[in-house]
Amino acid sequence: MARVKTVYVCQQCGAQSPRWVGKCPGCGGWNSYVEERTAAPRQDPRTGIVRDEPPTLLKDVTTRAQDRLSAGIPELDRVLGGGVVPGSVILIGGDPGIGKSTLILQAMKHIAAASQTVLYISGEESAQQTKLRADRLGACGVEDQLFIANQVDVTAIQASLERMRPDVVVVDSIQVVYHPEISSSPGSVSQVRECAALLTQLAKSMNIALFIIGHVTKDGAIAGPRVLEHLVDTVLYFEGDRYASYRVIRSMKNRFGSTNELGVFEMTGAGLMEVANPSELFLSERARESSGSVVVPVLEGTRAFLVEIQGLVSRSTFGVARQKSHGFDPNRLALLTAVLEKRLGLNLVDKDVFLNVAGGVRVMDPAADLGVVMTVASALLDVVIPADLIFLGEVGLSAEVRSVSQIALRLKEAGKLGFRRCVVPKNNIQKRTDIQSGMEILAVANIQEALEAFTTLSQETT
Repeated sequence: MARVKTVYVCQQCGAQSPRWVGKCPGCGGWNSYVEERTAAPRQDPRTGIVRDEPPTLLKDVTTRAQDRLSAGIPELDRVLGGGVVPGSVILIGGDPGIGKSTLILQAMKHIAAASQTVLYISGEESAQQTKLRADRLGACGVEDQLFIANQVDVTAIQASLERMRPDVVVVDSIQVVYHPEISSSPGSVSQVRECAALLTQLAKSMNIALFIIGHVTKDGAIAGPRVLEHLVDTVLYFEGDRYASYRVIRSMKNRFGSTNELGVFEMTGAGLMEVANPSELFLSERARESSGSVVVPVLEGTRAFLVEIQGLVSRSTFGVARQKSHGFDPNRLALLTAVLEKRLGLNLVDKDVFLNVAGGVRVMDPAADLGVVMTVASALLDVVIPADLIFLGEVGLSAEVRSVSQIALRLKEAGKLGFRRCVVPKNNIQKRTDIQSGMEILAVANIQEALEAFTTLSQETT
């Protein structure tokens, strides 16, 4: 009989300890250790698939171009770097109900229609439940190539892969898959780590494109050990409010493409529909005669699109003023608010500042700093910013407006939607003489000049 051993494992970094500790010495997380009882496995779970190859000179290694498989969804192909690479392992995480399974099933429908054998392993839903979703998405016209299996035993999954030799496999989700040789419960650190390692080696050895769907914790990170993200080739995060209609998918790691790309989708009754022009969609409901509203061209990878940043400043009803933001880094908002108060002398010490990026988009581009500063100033002074004016620039602690990248691409996107004036950093204009946007350019060196520019334009408009 196998000897049972009790250990405590950190759910964040996978560190082990013979006793429970409050703070993990590895990652610094509090109350992250859970008890696990493990028994020595009767055999190595990965026996039989480890390749014994002698070392080879790097110059002697032969390579060939990989023909990518199109997912049939241009927005998803863009984030993946141009399509699915055979033999790659892709991890997709997101909040419950965000649409992970829906998106993957839609992609598998298109891949199967291209004469590729697809095996969808559903561990959380029965085959009948998956069939109902497929009927709604119209994925049942490719029955000859799209297979479904309700299985959570990784050894049975391995047997199915060796028997079928499919081109693409989906595991939904990794937290419910378990190995019978490991005594801990499904979803534990040991089970997730070993099952993911086994499936990854199978995909590499059999040249199978593997999609793994993962749950996320309350902090937004993929549940399980951090090694899970190191094992795979690509990590995608599906973001957005489950009660809103827009979804955004980002690449956080990609061995076969850029990590700066972004895909935008809209959730409908027929599934996720890609948004070809997110700028027009995000600005379609913009209130033009309201203070505290600014449009900013942000850049995600090779794509530039416009978002509306909304601000509200009100008198604090509590003892301490608050800064709350949705879709923008709250720490960055606090820093920019402090710059406004210190450098421009605006009284915000007893004011609550609220910021929202319309459409459920999360903005991380530093070029949005100037737009955020002007949004807060407009809301505080109750001055309406002209509807055809946009702002671009990174703001420093000395209130200087720093240059941003790809300004010509940003202005071109703004010009398509009818914006005619733009406040940009002065250094961008000095460095770039090839900007042909047809827009009136207002170059500023600091936020004081930017504030004076939009105040003057607002008075001219009124």
